Amino acid sequence: MFSNKESFKRLYLKKLERMCGKKFDESTIRDQFQTLGSLIREHISQDWIETNERYRADNEKQVYYLSIEFLLGRLLGSNLLNLGIRDVVEEGLNDLGIDLHQLEEMEADAGLGNGGLGRLAACFLDSLASLNLPGHGCGIRYKHGLFDQKIVDGYQVELPEQWLRHGNVWEVRRPENAVEVNFWGKVESYQEDGKWLFRHANGEKVLAVPYDVPVIGYETKTVNTLRLWSAEPSPYPHTKDVLQYKRDTESVSEFLYPDDTHDDGKILRLKQQYFLVAASIGSIVRSYRLKNGHLKDFHKRVTIHINDTHPVLAIPELMRILLDDEGFSWEEAWEITSNTISYTNHTTLSEALEKWQISIFQPLLPRIYMIVEEINERYCKELWSKYPGDWQRIEQMAIIAHGLVKMAHLAIAGSYSVNGVAKIHTDILKKREMRLFYEAHPEKFNSKTNGITHRRWLIKSNPQLTQLINDSIGEGWIHEPSKLSSLKDLANDQSFLEKLSKVKQTRKQILAKRIFEQQGLKVDTDSIFDVQVKRLHAYKRQLLNVLHIMYLYNRLKEDSSFEIHPRTFIFGAKASPGYYYAKKVIKLINSLAEKVNNDKDVREQLKIVFLENYRVSLAEDIFPAADVSEQISTASKEASGTGNMKFMMNGAVTLGTLDGANVEILEEVGQENIFIFGLKADDVLHYQQHGGYNSSEYYHHDGRIEQVMEQLINGFFPNVQDHFEPIYDSLLVQNDEYFVLKDFGAYAKIQEQVNEAYLNRTRWLTMSANNIAASGYFSSDRTIAQYAEEIWRITNSRVKSY
Repeated sequence: MFSNKESFKRLYLKKLERMCGKKFDESTIRDQFQTLGSLIREHISQDWIETNERYRADNEKQVYYLSIEFLLGRLLGSNLLNLGIRDVVEEGLNDLGIDLHQLEEMEADAGLGNGGLGRLAACFLDSLASLNLPGHGCGIRYKHGLFDQKIVDGYQVELPEQWLRHGNVWEVRRPENAVEVNFWGKVESYQEDGKWLFRHANGEKVLAVPYDVPVIGYETKTVNTLRLWSAEPSPYPHTKDVLQYKRDTESVSEFLYPDDTHDDGKILRLKQQYFLVAASIGSIVRSYRLKNGHLKDFHKRVTIHINDTHPVLAIPELMRILLDDEGFSWEEAWEITSNTISYTNHTTLSEALEKWQISIFQPLLPRIYMIVEEINERYCKELWSKYPGDWQRIEQMAIIAHGLVKMAHLAIAGSYSVNGVAKIHTDILKKREMRLFYEAHPEKFNSKTNGITHRRWLIKSNPQLTQLINDSIGEGWIHEPSKLSSLKDLANDQSFLEKLSKVKQTRKQILAKRIFEQQGLKVDTDSIFDVQVKRLHAYKRQLLNVLHIMYLYNRLKEDSSFEIHPRTFIFGAKASPGYYYAKKVIKLINSLAEKVNNDKDVREQLKIVFLENYRVSLAEDIFPAADVSEQISTASKEASGTGNMKFMMNGAVTLGTLDGANVEILEEVGQENIFIFGLKADDVLHYQQHGGYNSSEYYHHDGRIEQVMEQLINGFFPNVQDHFEPIYDSLLVQNDEYFVLKDFGAYAKIQEQVNEAYLNRTRWLTMSANNIAASGYFSSDRTIAQYAEEIWRITNSRVKSY
């Protein structure tokens, strides 16, 4: 089908006419996109079938990666890349007068994730397939993913995301594999052969219908599966109010992260979490039973990985199946379950560790609550035998306490592996957030530094840099990213650096064109592109960046002798709809942009761009264009970060705190190729434990800080009334929880060093080259190989490559 362009063109035209019922000349761009997607899916169908058959026949251990988010991005380009057929397709379409890039733009960005958590899951699936590892994803097919963001008068406005408006060409609906999920109702006990057994009665039944998406490995015949579950009404609802039942059912998979400020929203979130695990584990067990009959060796053939605490109900759900459906004793069921589940923690923020009120949990999931209660009782007894008399410790470690079910505690108690996602993150878990659990179960804890798929974030998103690397060191790095280290030998080669500079300039021009088309704003591609794109949250400190830009603006206005190299500050971020403080920071960024970009005195030296609706396809234009990568979270707060890896892989230089994976980036690139500033994690933890920080001291003793703080409330920004008072109060009245003012001076100083380094073009390009050379370590192929060997114990499935 894709062996040459003539064959492709013939089959493509035939397929289009069959699918659309019209001649090619009458077809729309969407018809042409749908036709190409369908052809690719047909092309890989045999490999997809054979992959699943091979896994069944070999009966090797498989991993199922459960995640509430999968932020896939567009799949057409990555599928063409992984199949090695992009050139044939592009040439064939060109002959037909079709622009492949236009077809790619027709694909929706599936917004089935909020940020790093969901994008990590997508990168991991790509690496699993590309490494020929037997691993699949399980998630929810949200009708509406993360909202579409519009900026209106500087404010964030949320619109429903409509990724399924035109269907999804990649998915295959599998109604024959639907799973019934029960909510509410009651638990009935009964005796059988002298044993007390339990069943869930009079529940509200929801049908989980799977939609399978192929996950195509790079230049291999392995095609794994991402199974996304859709909630649909049961044909036997057992209710009089059928319309209300239908609405309640469909709401389970309608929105990613429904608003949980009220109990109805909390119930819906908990419903989503149980829906995901009940459907996934029901499907996994059914498939396993067909092959193996009995579940006594389930943990030897299956590992279920929970991506953060959202899918932690996998533990009691697997116990329920083993106890109630399979008839195992508690001890047997616990042995299987606790050797099947592995858990990744993604936060150091204690407030982000999920807890559910018993008053919500118990009525919604009555049998699951009974099992969690029993797990808690037995776990507390186990702790008592280790720490007799230490009631305080046991109270702090209990799974159920003070009217709450603590999901992270359940995850640790019921899993065989607990990992952090960067060295410093894992150390903080061991020393602080989960210290008591680490002392009780040190053998469970390990660290796996996150990674990104270089196929999407370098080869696909930056073909110009990819070609330069191939020309310079060959193509071996594509299959072995560690070979990027060969670029270190060229970091002082003037010819290579000149080519690298041209690549960066090309990518800056591409992004500048997009900015102009979307906002009508011209940016100087010779300026420093200083970029901060990530979820808008106080601990990520977009605010520190903004206050510093305000300071630069003030200096340029007041001091005619002050000069800086022209700087374009680029932001991209969504704030959670109910996170009003973060939304005020977005308004502040846009208010400052309006002031600066329209001020003729400074606009040649400063520009501010807020790119609305930050998403994967937009990120693919941003990362290759960046000069400076802003990674300025409060030390100890960022678990890892993966944007920092995408930036460095594309030659940006990190400006950051010693937080998350920045620590390992520093280790890989060396101190001379990164800009590090600010408080260290131990400093932050010391202030939090012992006090001693007074933000008002910095306000009173640093004129720069006093000026920008006053500008938040003194009318410096017209037409915003008192809109920024909460930001002002958070820094002074509430004592600056994330140490923005404490780190301001160090941040301003390191920015001066950035400016100085950029003026020395050879030095800057050498830094850029060294960052690319060191980025191979941060490939998700390395991360997944470590998970496979050290946690999941799964092995490479030997298949033919293309």
